[in-house]
Amino acid sequence: MPRLGALREVPYMGVIYVVAEAAKLGYFNGHPDWDNLGQGQPEVGPLPGAPPRLTRASFGIADCAYGPVHGMPELREAVAGLYNRTFRRGKRSKYGAENVAIAAGGRVSLSRAFAALGPVRFGYFTPDYTAYEDLFRFFPQVTPVHIPLPAAGGFAIPPAELSRTVARERLKGLLVSNPCNPTGRTIRDGELSAWVALARERDVTILFDEYYSQYAWEGPAPVSAASHVEDVNRDPVLLFDGLTKNFRYPGWRLGWTVGPRDMIETVGCAGSAIDGGCPRPLQRAALKLLEPARARRETDAMRRAFRPKRDLLLRRLSEAGVRFPTPSEGTFYAFGSIADLSPPLNDGMRFFREALHAKVLTVPGSFFDVNPNKRRKGPSPLSSWVRFSFGPPIPSVRRGVERLCGMIAGARARRLHRMAAPRSVVVR
Repeated sequence: MPRLGALREVPYMGVIYVVAEAAKLGYFNGHPDWDNLGQGQPEVGPLPGAPPRLTRASFGIADCAYGPVHGMPELREAVAGLYNRTFRRGKRSKYGAENVAIAAGGRVSLSRAFAALGPVRFGYFTPDYTAYEDLFRFFPQVTPVHIPLPAAGGFAIPPAELSRTVARERLKGLLVSNPCNPTGRTIRDGELSAWVALARERDVTILFDEYYSQYAWEGPAPVSAASHVEDVNRDPVLLFDGLTKNFRYPGWRLGWTVGPRDMIETVGCAGSAIDGGCPRPLQRAALKLLEPARARRETDAMRRAFRPKRDLLLRRLSEAGVRFPTPSEGTFYAFGSIADLSPPLNDGMRFFREALHAKVLTVPGSFFDVNPNKRRKGPSPLSSWVRFSFGPPIPSVRRGVERLCGMIAGARARRLHRMAAPRSVVVR
């Protein structure tokens, strides 16, 4: 037993667990013999047509001091400008610096928002991002209300049904990733407008985790609820995004929250107790990344590079027998059912273990069965699902997919061999 003293055992979360288990077999980030189709970050190297990667930053003596807990004014203004250019053209209501809070990454931004919530009933969905489970656990004043999204419906909930659920469960808020990690399901256009209208008309605070907003494959990109907000200071909609995925700088841990100024003020105040503010040197460097022309080149190049990886992964794994209810409309993930594969590969955890021996990382679907404090008992309905990532460079995606296809074909051949083998007859 570990000697923890006053501490308690804390398990690794989802992808971190996957990497820790792979490390026991020799994996490390960047290992040339391994393919990480479980990774939660995009490839961070150069892409054709993209601006050069920013590898050096300059900052002054003043940036060695603590910065404003809400973020540097210049960066807050730059983020507001990004949203106004991209999502608010032709609209009278615009975002300003007062509508933006800067934080050290997505988890910190979401933690600030949850710390600012009162004792309310908050709806969440499954499957969805694994870290949401700990948000509800660490902030017990918030009562989590589970809303399952069945695969048969493409992991979607019609707006009318969502409205009825909000009324029936007396919800004051909703938390959702859009595009969704892990399914790739994307709420957009009229459907997304209906979600924002629900927030406005029912006074329901919706937290949209939009960290994959640029990775939208089935229609115009990017996608954000900001396009459907009527009044940026009245509609109770908070948006979360950052440099991590859309600009491919996950190691910078720089994110932002965008929303009504009064809510942003409160979220920033929560940050004064949680984290104290984002490092100023990184905020200073981020200003260059958000320059309009540079930002547009980066996101355009990213979509050109990632779309072929998505198509390759979906095509080959579908041919191998993995079923995808939704064709990864967004993100750089595909969420596949392995229920039809030959045992033991029809179980997500067993699939993960077997894939490690093929030097491929994947993530079992049960990790996305968000279940705060394990209130729901029994086996996870997502135990026969796997999240596959096409975040790595395309040579690694191609090799990793072929290794998985070979693993699946081998399990099928062994099963057919056992079925065809003559059974011995005992004569008495």
